[in-house]
Amino acid sequence: MTPHPQREVFLSDQRWFAGKGRAFAVTGVQVVARLDERVRIELVEVTYDEGDPRTEVYQMPVVGYPEAQDRLTHALVRHGDGEWTYDALHDRDAMGVIYRALTNGVTAEDPGDLQVHKVAPVDEHGDVHSTFLPAEQSNSSAVFGETAILKVFRKLTPGRNPDVEIHAALTEAGEDHVARLYGWLSSSDHDLAMLQQFLRTASDGWEVAKHSVRNLLTEDDVPAEEAGGDFGGDARRLGAAVAAVHASLRGVFEETVLDVESLGRTMTGRLDAALEVVDDLSAYEEALRTRFADVVALREQAEIPAHRIHGDLHLGQTLRTSLGWKLVDFEGEPARPLEERRLPDSPLRDVAGMLRSFDYAAASTLRDLESSDPEDSPLAVRAREWVAHNGASFLEGYVEERGAPLSKVEKTLLDAYVLDKAVYEAAYEARNRPTWLDIPMHALARLAAP
Repeated sequence: MTPHPQREVFLSDQRWFAGKGRAFAVTGVQVVARLDERVRIELVEVTYDEGDPRTEVYQMPVVGYPEAQDRLTHALVRHGDGEWTYDALHDRDAMGVIYRALTNGVTAEDPGDLQVHKVAPVDEHGDVHSTFLPAEQSNSSAVFGETAILKVFRKLTPGRNPDVEIHAALTEAGEDHVARLYGWLSSSDHDLAMLQQFLRTASDGWEVAKHSVRNLLTEDDVPAEEAGGDFGGDARRLGAAVAAVHASLRGVFEETVLDVESLGRTMTGRLDAALEVVDDLSAYEEALRTRFADVVALREQAEIPAHRIHGDLHLGQTLRTSLGWKLVDFEGEPARPLEERRLPDSPLRDVAGMLRSFDYAAASTLRDLESSDPEDSPLAVRAREWVAHNGASFLEGYVEERGAPLSKVEKTLLDAYVLDKAVYEAAYEARNRPTWLDIPMHALARLAAP
């Protein structure tokens, strides 16, 4: 099929398209499989005029009709060659075809190199309606009935997707703190989509935490552990859940020794890059370099274990259910190359990510309540009290579940991971949300002190 400029218009409007602001052209379209006479899976090659990477590949499941469909106007990809082509995620009939391919196997006359991998039986069978979820930014998802959710990977990288790989391993290991993986679709080069358990009654961890912060800040002078909606018990149970998942990951993936020299260089390199975009970071440069050098020095003290981890853990990657906390989205940090996201790392990176997320939950709620610089206000003091209380509760649950307190070496490493995360946040906010830059900068002012 000949590439068409209308696809470029469609791509540029999508939240999951990573090339916003860059001049590009669609330079190729490959049909991976035709699931029936209307539904097919396409891979779209994008070439940029300049910058790195120069090319990217995006997945676009599409459905074609001989006439325009008013109900799908918002999802129009292109029209021409006798076909009106729409994004299949918005079409229930098309999604039913994809769902049946995953649950019953591909029966199309032209499946191409599409492969179906089954891990666990789906709790719900037959014809189920799909509901598109518009909130995702890097992928696209649709819920089927009340028990299954399909995640379609949009920007593709050759090789096994960590979200598929880790969910499959943890599902087969019987880990209770993740949603079960039912199966996934792949081509010869890429993982394309995954079908997993939909936790219909779950509450988003980020929203639960922010509700707790709001309760504290709107009550009169009540300690964090006594405020209505206290998150301390949840934080403790969340820490235990994270430790349990880490134990399962250590059991199903190879454990190795953390390369602290490489880690220290990576942290220092991230600092160097951040200093180029955040001038105020220079006030903490010396202290940060010293703390990252301390990481390298750990090679003289102990061999630190490493294994596969979540890699991008924060409150938004957690769900609170009636059966306990669940961790989701094991793709890792989106900005890192796929091969890096699949490398073993210390589980303390995940712990650090969660600790920073507590700070963000408090700071963002504070922004909802007052518009002035909040760092020295009475509400800000109480918000930091919430962060300290729940960070401590999370760590208590974590170390209790794993059965050992943090050693001196682990505390040094955890401190460095937290600082490294704050440096990353500062660079990200400077580039994308300058009005949020004060959140990591205020944290660095506290954390980088001797």
